[in-house]
Amino acid sequence: MVEKFIMAGQTPMHVSDSERGDKCVVLLHGYLESMVIWDEFSRLLTPELRVVTLDLPGHGISLIKGEIHTMEYLADCVAEAMAALGIERYSVVGHSMGGYVALAMLDNYSDRLDSITLLSSTTTNDSVEKCDRRRREIELVKAGKKSTMARLVPHAGFAPENVKRLKDIVEDMEELILITEDEGVIAILAGMIERKDRDEQLRESEVKHQFIFGRHDYYIPNEVAEELERTHPEARTVWLDHSGHMGFVEEPERCAEAIKEFILG
Repeated sequence: MVEKFIMAGQTPMHVSDSERGDKCVVLLHGYLESMVIWDEFSRLLTPELRVVTLDLPGHGISLIKGEIHTMEYLADCVAEAMAALGIERYSVVGHSMGGYVALAMLDNYSDRLDSITLLSSTTTNDSVEKCDRRRREIELVKAGKKSTMARLVPHAGFAPENVKRLKDIVEDMEELILITEDEGVIAILAGMIERKDRDEQLRESEVKHQFIFGRHDYYIPNEVAEELERTHPEARTVWLDHSGHMGFVEEPERCAEAIKEFILG
């Protein structure tokens, strides 16, 4: 993987590119993550696929641009980054928040997309209760208490059976949260509060799409995931029986197999 900085329109972005493969997939990380979260997983997709990862603005070492990073702005950044790399068509795998960005790409970039995989992600906008929780997180960050989030968020992402086994990765994620800039966290949270419901847009899209869900996902309960599976018969749905919200870390081989089957199929 070759790391570099590129200009995505007016936004400098940190990207990594395997530079080989007949088809390309861009992996979009989730909230409080960065492209390093994909380091081990990317190796399971190459050399069959050309793999691009990047730090979405507000995370990692990409630039923070303003007080709110809407999903549409992040989608523009991804599309512009891929254009800067000279990649005309690609599939997108979006983990959690990365899935919201992938869905936003349907607005203006569907002609560039071979497929979308929503990995532990959903199609609807936030409920009133969830928006309120995000606002409380913003206040927590502003109060200098991001360490509280670092203690709680990573553990909640894993199935109980995996927390001890993947202790080192959980600790790495805690550190990743601590080094994420406060302004970036706030901008991302504000953008997620404003995001659109794209359920019908995805259902009617000609871009093929799949869901990958963990059976033990704290953030996406089974009943929510099963309802998405039921109401999106046009989509392929894959279940990871021993995963929580971090299926690509908890069951990487099974997750990679599902992605390669879908893209290369």
